Amino acid sequence: MEWTRLMVLDLEPGEVYAHACGECEWIVLPLSGACQVRCRALPGPAPQTPARLKERGSALNPAPRPPVGPGEGQGGPIPASPAFEARGPGQSPGSGPEEFQLLGRDGVFSGVTDFVYLPRDADAEIRSAAGGRFALVGARCERRLPARYGPAEAVPVELRGAGHCSRQVNNFAAADAFPADRLIAVEVLTPGGNWSSYPPHKHDEHHPGEESRLEEIYYFEIAPHGDTPGLGYQRVTPSPAGKTDILNEVRTGDAVLIPDGWHGPSIAAPGHDMYYLNVMAGPGATREWLIRDHPDHGWIRGSWDGQDIDPRLPFPGPPASPAPTPAPPRTEDHR
Repeated sequence: MEWTRLMVLDLEPGEVYAHACGECEWIVLPLSGACQVRCRALPGPAPQTPARLKERGSALNPAPRPPVGPGEGQGGPIPASPAFEARGPGQSPGSGPEEFQLLGRDGVFSGVTDFVYLPRDADAEIRSAAGGRFALVGARCERRLPARYGPAEAVPVELRGAGHCSRQVNNFAAADAFPADRLIAVEVLTPGGNWSSYPPHKHDEHHPGEESRLEEIYYFEIAPHGDTPGLGYQRVTPSPAGKTDILNEVRTGDAVLIPDGWHGPSIAAPGHDMYYLNVMAGPGATREWLIRDHPDHGWIRGSWDGQDIDPRLPFPGPPASPAPTPAPPRTEDHR
């Protein structure tokens, strides 16, 4: 892929992974387990603090996140303006290697996680005392932004769709939720038997105010049913801008690369909840997520009126807020 990057690390207890950021910005996202992240910026221009971080002033130092127990955090809205820590505890920018402790989570269906943003032109180490699985999502970029911590309680969580198209979206690095140069990333959780990423949509052409040019990676984890491993399906059909045409069976650890095309549905087999991590980036000057629905299938949105959201949502973790009134089909963010 030209713009997007994805790595998934399975670390043994005490194992350390050394990572060179190079020309990409990265986010370390725990899929299961906790970890410590050390980041050292290489010589070069000083990091540029994004405007939205400057505006928050003293909000750059949130309190540590306490563990979330079963049934906790189900009663109120997620904060609309997340606060992010721009440095390691007790350090000032440029004072040396920065250290971040990620509390992580038991698994992708157990709740939202905290994360760390790593700038381009930096070296990092990821260490897990107890072991675990960790995603590194990245994008080629130009600006060098500060390393910083993203607390789990600041991640906007939404429920979207209705009926058998209900799904949960964890917008940890959505374009309007977390400052980055080019990287856009979200998590989507779909109850077994439901369809998500539907109706099919695309973002492979640049049309100002209507569609962004973004390539995309889907990384999957599928819940088992007892001893039976989980599975699901991902469809991509050709668009005017590309020829990608695939129907993949997907299981835990699989990734689908989507440089172009109408993508969707993502189908969760009955009895097997589906998780996927979306990683997006592209050449556009503006970091935004604008999509067009497939003209043959966009009508499905109207059928959701009056239907309830699947009662199996939200998955455990911070509370979810209902989706806002849908925008016109061509631009709605509808994972």
